[in-house]
Amino acid sequence: MPDRSPALTYSSYLALDEVLAAQRPRSDEHDEMLFIVVHQVYELWFKQLLHETTHLQRGLEGGDTAHALHTLRRILAILKVAVAQIDVLETMTPRQFLGFRDRLDAASGFQSAQFRALEATLGRRDRAVVDHHPAGSPGRARIEAAMAAPSVFDSFLRYLATQGYDVPAGALDRDVTHAWEPSPAVQQMLLAVYRDDSEPAQIAERLVDLDEGLQEWRYRHVKMVERTIGTRSGTGGSAGAAYLRSTLSTPVFPDLWAIRSEL
Repeated sequence: MPDRSPALTYSSYLALDEVLAAQRPRSDEHDEMLFIVVHQVYELWFKQLLHETTHLQRGLEGGDTAHALHTLRRILAILKVAVAQIDVLETMTPRQFLGFRDRLDAASGFQSAQFRALEATLGRRDRAVVDHHPAGSPGRARIEAAMAAPSVFDSFLRYLATQGYDVPAGALDRDVTHAWEPSPAVQQMLLAVYRDDSEPAQIAERLVDLDEGLQEWRYRHVKMVERTIGTRSGTGGSAGAAYLRSTLSTPVFPDLWAIRSEL
């Protein structure tokens, strides 16, 4: 029988009917559409970042230097786009945001399961963030799964072991459900990596770029919140800018920063 299914089109391949119908403002305020679109785009980028970090960890643990470096470059490019999007949000004045803010009810960025899963993939282990998601919900399950899996730094250490470096045994067989604690022994091994000045050192530097890129996004995010709502509580009763400020200057890969003065 001939295939009578509709021909694939640009619109059907990208599911544009569903995507373009996903913006449902709750007010007549002009700027609510911008707010929705920007945050939906963020969620799409978070989805891609999770996709890329999974690929990165697979490459690292398989000792695949070339693909790990390529994936890190892509992750860094995505982070730059995420930071740039804040410029678009900042075209909205505080009064324009307040025009529809009450319509958000309990909705809050704190409830972004994808961002929390990304944080966990990068090593964060904070059970408090799980409380923003109902028991049994897909979002909660995703965050908990990420907190129970090896982090990117765990995968990096396993990569270094495949490259012949003497990674402390306790670092390779640790309980990954707990947050990584900076290790002087690991730092000494990382110094050896940098002294060799080879491809593993390049991966280490791209991880520092990733850490710095995430901090840049956090800084731009908190300044955007401060200029939009000041010291008010965030949507959904969150602490708003006060909480966001508390996340600044907390490195994702502390050992890679601890050795900077010894390189």
